[in-house]
Amino acid sequence: MTGWTPARALWFAGGLAALLLALVGVVLPLLPTTPFVILAAACFAQSSPRLHDWLLGHRVFGPAIQNWRDHRAIPRKGKIAAVIAMAAAFGLSVALRLAPWVLVAQGTALSVMAGWIVTRPSGPRA
Repeated sequence: MTGWTPARALWFAGGLAALLLALVGVVLPLLPTTPFVILAAACFAQSSPRLHDWLLGHRVFGPAIQNWRDHRAIPRKGKIAAVIAMAAAFGLSVALRLAPWVLVAQGTALSVMAGWIVTRPSGPRA
């Protein structure tokens, strides 16, 4: 890719933002890392082949990106971590005594997300 267009700059900014959120997610247990790394890779595929290739070759993030890209799969460990993080976030909301309507909305959204995550394949199909 040569030259920076406004669209390419937006893809690049989106990739940087997603990567920053992924890095925050490494140290904040309630913020998922993998979805942001996958999003960053998708953005960099449109804007920066060098950063895209770096993410794909990364020893920690690369396999998750590759697994999602090739098989639309989320590793079992990742599914468990995501559901535990969602349950912890909801538990915190209950402990903080948030308004019932907030708990219902959050519980509904988290349940839908958890359902989607656990129904994804865990790896390559045999």
